Amino acid sequence: MIRAPFRALGHALPWLAAAAGYVLLPEQWPLLASIAIAALFAVSLDLIVGYAGVVTLGHAAFFGTGAYTAGLLAQAGWGEPLSGLLAAAAAAALLGLITAPLVLRTGALAGLMVTLGLGLMLYEAANKAAPITGGADGLQGVEIWPLLGLFRFDLYGQTAYLYSLAVLFLLFLLARLVVASPFGLSLRGIRGNGRRAPALGVPVRARLTAAYALSAAYAGVAGALLAQTNAFVSLEALSFQRSADGLLMLVLGGLGSLYGALLGAAALTLAHHALSEASPIFWQLWLGLALIALALFGRGGLTGLLRRLADAAARRP
Repeated sequence: MIRAPFRALGHALPWLAAAAGYVLLPEQWPLLASIAIAALFAVSLDLIVGYAGVVTLGHAAFFGTGAYTAGLLAQAGWGEPLSGLLAAAAAAALLGLITAPLVLRTGALAGLMVTLGLGLMLYEAANKAAPITGGADGLQGVEIWPLLGLFRFDLYGQTAYLYSLAVLFLLFLLARLVVASPFGLSLRGIRGNGRRAPALGVPVRARLTAAYALSAAYAGVAGALLAQTNAFVSLEALSFQRSADGLLMLVLGGLGSLYGALLGAAALTLAHHALSEASPIFWQLWLGLALIALALFGRGGLTGLLRRLADAAARRP
């Protein structure tokens, strides 16, 4: 009973912080929008890595697929944002369904290499298909219509932030329902002991394939948000660095909680922004030292650290 207020506050805190950022930091709306997009990408990774236990190094393939889908639709003359998100989610989910058998049929290490190979292949394919994707110059001529026909995407980033935050909030609630459902519980069981799960009647391959496609759809929506809010798509959306940053956010925040994805995305993006401004040459050194310290002393990432602090506070008279 004592811990209930702390738990409720923990659930509400990320969204209260997002609302406070909108009110108090209007000059930072573009940065806040990028945090929301990064958080959605980290949530997509948490669904497959934190809950299903399938590690991937090529998740940017789905992010980039969503970004190019939304960007190409807008370039072709259909810049309606919400339908662009749905098309991006469908394209990324389809790619996830196609590639899932290649990833899941092998062992953990071999599957990891398959995800990396698929991501690199898609990056190079987009680079070579310059007449369609723009290649290294990026996709030009992306024109996004006003959201709901009323709210234009301006240079100040107000619409971009509120739009990204609303999509993140709705998909986060959906992810919470998924992981709390029997489907989500079966994923945890597969992650804990994949060999025993079939004996309990769990179709392991089908559940992992569905989780992989769902995770891909989430990543595709995140990529589409980036394309729509920036009105531009570059090869960076498909880069290995995008995948590595997503995993880093997830490990930094804490695996298997969803809230860790939000916290890790905000912490890494803000640290990158602040350190690169304070020390443009050596910022990666300080970031690396901070990550090492967290790995040594912060078991469970920032979420685990905050949970231990909340438990300690709850035990105090």
